Amino acid sequence: MRKICLFILTSMLSISMLAQMTKAPAYPLITHDPYFSIWSTTDKLNESTTTHWTGTEQSLIGMISVDGKLYKFLGAPPRKLNRLVANADLGSYTCQYTETKPGADWTAINYDDSKWKTGKGMFATENISAGTLWSGKEIWFRRTFTVKSKNFHELMLSAKYDDNIVVYLNGEKIYEAGCCSSNKEITLSKAVEQKIKVGKNILAVYCENTGGPGIIDAGLYDRLPPEPIKQAVQQSVEITATHTNYTFTCGTVDLNLRFLSPLLANDLNWYSRPISYISFITKANDGKQHDVKILFDYAADIARDKKSQLVKINSYKKDGIAFQKAGTAKQAVLEKKGDDVRIDWGYFYLAAKDEKNVALPNVNENMPGGILRIDCGNIQSHPFEKTILLAYDDLYSIQYFGQNLQAWWKKNFSSTEEMMKQSLNDFNKIEARCNQFDKELYSDALKAGGETYAKLCALAYRQSLAAHKLVRGANDEILYPQKENFSNGSIWTVDVTYPSAPLTLIYNPALLRGMIEPIMEYSESGKWTKPFPAHDLGTYPLANGQTYPEDMPVEEAGNMIILSAAICKAEKNSSLAEKHWKLLSQWVEFLVKDGFDPANQLCTDDFAGHLARNINLSMKAIVGIAGYAQMAQQLGKNEEATKYMNIAKEYATKWMQMADDGDHYSLTFDKKGTWSQKYNLVWDKLLGLNLFPQSVYDKEVKYYLTKQNKYGLPLDSRRTYTKSDWIMWTATLASDEKDFQSLIAPIYKYAMETPTRVPLCDWHETTDGTQVGFQARSVVGGYFIKLLEYKWK
Repeated sequence: MRKICLFILTSMLSISMLAQMTKAPAYPLITHDPYFSIWSTTDKLNESTTTHWTGTEQSLIGMISVDGKLYKFLGAPPRKLNRLVANADLGSYTCQYTETKPGADWTAINYDDSKWKTGKGMFATENISAGTLWSGKEIWFRRTFTVKSKNFHELMLSAKYDDNIVVYLNGEKIYEAGCCSSNKEITLSKAVEQKIKVGKNILAVYCENTGGPGIIDAGLYDRLPPEPIKQAVQQSVEITATHTNYTFTCGTVDLNLRFLSPLLANDLNWYSRPISYISFITKANDGKQHDVKILFDYAADIARDKKSQLVKINSYKKDGIAFQKAGTAKQAVLEKKGDDVRIDWGYFYLAAKDEKNVALPNVNENMPGGILRIDCGNIQSHPFEKTILLAYDDLYSIQYFGQNLQAWWKKNFSSTEEMMKQSLNDFNKIEARCNQFDKELYSDALKAGGETYAKLCALAYRQSLAAHKLVRGANDEILYPQKENFSNGSIWTVDVTYPSAPLTLIYNPALLRGMIEPIMEYSESGKWTKPFPAHDLGTYPLANGQTYPEDMPVEEAGNMIILSAAICKAEKNSSLAEKHWKLLSQWVEFLVKDGFDPANQLCTDDFAGHLARNINLSMKAIVGIAGYAQMAQQLGKNEEATKYMNIAKEYATKWMQMADDGDHYSLTFDKKGTWSQKYNLVWDKLLGLNLFPQSVYDKEVKYYLTKQNKYGLPLDSRRTYTKSDWIMWTATLASDEKDFQSLIAPIYKYAMETPTRVPLCDWHETTDGTQVGFQARSVVGGYFIKLLEYKWK
């Protein structure tokens, strides 16, 4: 009987592992780092232009010719735009603007703006190479345009902003969004189209910069219909940790299309290679012979930030490999920083083994990108398979306190061509390893948290890692900065490292060390002199010191100590703590003094504003103090261990009394009738600190289950938006599996149903599933917290 049950369980696991994620807000195709990251934003691969994670078009086009009949299976050519009002990317413009609040009718067509300043768009508070420097907190600008005819196809608003934006057309509001940076193309309704008049019109825009760099630009376009071409019929899509696989029917031929990004976090030599494979497998579906050719095109936009930048493309052959290489003419290495920015230095490569059926023709400067042709010949029932390789050599990846540093992979290869040749030769081996890794990750997540949880982990894995860059330090050390995507563009942000940490704690704690040790060394060097850690080390890719305008004292001190304790547990040694003990001791003293009842300050949820007496932040400080005591015990510092563990326990007892609000614990010590997710409590559980009794966990979880909305548990009682990474941490507090499933089910529902088609957003509205802000961030590595608990049991 036991054997039969074991067989049934094994069979169920095998079946489940075959059915990984089949739908996503956006589909990862080429995912390596913050610059080399291409996605599809529609459920059918051939219904939209592929984009960089920022939303800017980076087009990949795939077509198949079957007996001379053409079918498109990948991407869509960028649709042509008729300009009503150009944005700065597509056309230079000047307009009237003011930084002084105007009258209430400033959006009206006939408003007199003659006394406003005249400036060149776009407007930014810093790092503006072409445009106007905006020095205040708020800005208002007006753009006049003339329309001769109202025969529009699809009216589109282009908006780039950081932080809050409101757009008006002829005095009526047509778009509003808040907090954090974004670059969007918004399709406007027919009702909005009707607001446009034949003759003079006004596009009026307001922007508020709430902190950090500010930027604003807007344009209005008529998007023309796509050019007609027969579509291949997509039959399926599957997302695993390292793959996105599609199947198509192209008339009498079937096509299996596989994207593989070998992001094996436990093998840095493979993980660091900036490569993605695309495999084409064709086979007749009618038993007859057919002449088949594959056509693959890419846009020069992959190698530039702006369409106005000149890109040169060169085709050549070397050591049995056919290459195409694309890069900007200027090559301004590491001269640009910021959030909504794409790389415009280094080189994009397309490569395949140099065989008779492969053609990578020369491309002239007037062409929009590069091309590859594969002649599959006459195929029948036996599959034809061809794999190509896409890569990006950024030359230098980051600047680290004045020194330009290269990617980790360059320690093993003398050239990009050598690395790509070796990668093509190793394809079968690495594909097998990635297939095995995908199965193991999904199987482990399935055991830890069930099928819904396993699917979310599969979806989050590549996104989290691809928000980082693996860099070789000057002393051959691992440096692993992340970019704070569509938040403010910071590099090495501590309160982004903190939520992302569970993934790297499972698969390679050395990567987490590469996230926190540079912050430690910033303090130890004397460059950062405050008694708590810095928020960040700069703005990506320049890590020359904190650029975020405000500190998060208790937040970052608690984060760094908790993460240090977690690394010691994961590595099963205390070398990190021993190396940085003096600094950790400084930070714990700060927490003892200022952490229990925090003053008015920001925490990681800075978008929610300043908050005094924050109970969840207090809990982080308490757990941090106990984490320090645990490391002291491991180092044989018994007196210190006893002292700080006693402080933590005393604070925990006091916390339970002061935070108590009947059937739950409140948001702040002084505001009863409020509540918040106590996600920081999860480290008391995972580190085995035993500061808080089970009754605290049970009371909070029971209360949370009464507060859920359709798409998740709100962050706290102030608003209905949430952070999905924190929900996952909060769910892990549950001792009952049913409660865990109840808390994570709405996250999965959000991922399946959100109308916002961008790489997984971690900050969304729980009532309707729309994005509030953030996308493509590393923090979804926090989804792995339940798996970390399972591994550490």
